[in-house]
Amino acid sequence: MTSTSLAATLFGPEDLRMIEHPLPKLTEGMVRIRFGAGGICGSDMHYFRHARTGDFVVTSPLVLGHEISGEVVEIAGSAANLKVGDRVAVNPSRWCGRCVACREGRQNLCENIYFMGSASKTPHMQGGFARYFDAIPAQCVKIPDHVSYQAAALAEPLAVCLHAVARAGNIQGKRGIIFGAGPIGLLTMLAAHRAGMSDITVADIAPAPLAFATRLGASRVENVSGGEEGLKAQAALRPYDVAFEVSGTAAGLASAIGIVRHGGVVVQIGNLPGGQIPTPSNAVMAKEIDLRGSFRFGLEFMTAVELISVGSVDVLSLVTAERPLATAPDALRLALDRSQSVKVVLTAN
Repeated sequence: MTSTSLAATLFGPEDLRMIEHPLPKLTEGMVRIRFGAGGICGSDMHYFRHARTGDFVVTSPLVLGHEISGEVVEIAGSAANLKVGDRVAVNPSRWCGRCVACREGRQNLCENIYFMGSASKTPHMQGGFARYFDAIPAQCVKIPDHVSYQAAALAEPLAVCLHAVARAGNIQGKRGIIFGAGPIGLLTMLAAHRAGMSDITVADIAPAPLAFATRLGASRVENVSGGEEGLKAQAALRPYDVAFEVSGTAAGLASAIGIVRHGGVVVQIGNLPGGQIPTPSNAVMAKEIDLRGSFRFGLEFMTAVELISVGSVDVLSLVTAERPLATAPDALRLALDRSQSVKVVLTAN
């Protein structure tokens, strides 16, 4: 076993370095995982560009990465149903199981959560864009041999979208709109289709991701870079019941609240890199809109792994590029170019 682990480590805005970190002795009750694949998430990109995402600010070196999979190479102590050599999707969430939120079944709101690759706490919680990283057995979900590490790594963003769709309530037969055609927006569309939403519009300001949304089955797409006349015309014909705001922009939230019908639902998924999103509260009040937050995921991670394993959701259809882990800084720059990329995945080699 090597004594170091090459890891994509963020020191400040656009200062991501590949650093050889020493590998300490594996702690009792932990498992060590050799990196298989990792998806570059929007929050990774926010961290890379701004050294923050939302209210989480990087104040010390942070290894990025929370969409990850790999092979178990070492186990310290007992690990029920796990053995060395197992291929696993890794849930980046480590819940306490004791707090009020956990007892209520809302593990994503755990008061003591450990979430890999996050600056939400100090010291920061190191991520999985590393040759080797550690987790607890409960974070490791075994995957069948036919499931690639690349697909398994995307269980995490799929779980985010399954949770967001669940937050919308019963959407069977309803009409929806998604603001933002990045990976989360596209996976939300696939998850909403699966939940029975009959008609889904995807809106964005960039033509390339909208073309991708069309290929993946959007009922229609709207380029709103020049205004929202097309959206308003569609809403006049048949109002939107549910809006998913994925862009993490004030304009996106205002549009979602403005376009959804009276008594409709808006689910906020996107996270503004710099902090707070202004909310048109008068419209929320006057239209009696249910504005619901959606944060990460809970037990949906297990569902996501199962859906990928049985082929119910083709997460690899979003992947536009694969790059070796050792080139992570360049891969982040590629991921930021929306004209070229939808989803960039890092691989071991």
